[in-house]
Amino acid sequence: MSMYPHLRPRRLRQADWTRRLVSEHRVGVEDLIWAMVVHDGPQARIPVASMPGADRLSVDAAAEAAAHAQKLGIPAIAIFPMLEAGLKTPDGKQATNPDGLVCRTVRAMKKAAPNVGVMVDVALDPATDHGHDGLMEDGRIVNDGTIERLVQQALVQAEAGAEIQAPSDMMDGRVGAIRTALE
Repeated sequence: MSMYPHLRPRRLRQADWTRRLVSEHRVGVEDLIWAMVVHDGPQARIPVASMPGADRLSVDAAAEAAAHAQKLGIPAIAIFPMLEAGLKTPDGKQATNPDGLVCRTVRAMKKAAPNVGVMVDVALDPATDHGHDGLMEDGRIVNDGTIERLVQQALVQAEAGAEIQAPSDMMDGRVGAIRTALE
């Protein structure tokens, strides 16, 4: 007789009643994170043509949405900025602006819904005119210089009230550097 496998979990998946009995997860409103794209303009909502039913929200509309999320029991909102082309630069400097779109949105959301967690993306691509997640020199992404900018970004976001920083770039060592700076 073979020793493999000792467990045969397939038996637990053969019938609907056993699957329901042994399921480990149930998804409820308390498990949701509302992903939200924000813009810096007077229009409360701007429809996203490629995503029917999805809108970019102004800072005020995002704060209202946070209050609504709190009433619904949604524990967290992840915000992603859509910056105007004129604010994008090769060095992504707007990402570290304490009065920029992300930080103002975080502050407004925390004021409107203090019990909703705010998650922010730590990445430079929304703020760079070339669209890359890193600083560029001679046509190449610079790892260490980018990490310095990402650390600055994470710090201003935390100071604005963001509880979760979620780096989405691919720089080597950025999580450790951000963690060290936040600690």
